[in-house]
Amino acid sequence: MSAKRIVLYSTANCPHCKRAKAFLKREGIAFREMDVSRNPRARKALERLGARGVPTLMIGDARLDGFDEKRFWRLYHG
Repeated sequence: MSAKRIVLYSTANCPHCKRAKAFLKREGIAFREMDVSRNPRARKALERLGARGVPTLMIGDARLDGFDEKRFWRLYHG
């Protein structure tokens, strides 16, 4: 099974974003971080997804608003 592509939309000062990033690193899960406060393209991409805030994770084609480890694993393995 190939790993799903993970994109983390975040901002530098968001504590939930930091927790999500630390979790992904701790679990050895490759991800791309998109800082919506510094990158206009990231902000536009987040808007296109219909998300209202950060952290927002794209796990393959599934969207996770906020961060919850159990929900992440369900989407990652689902």
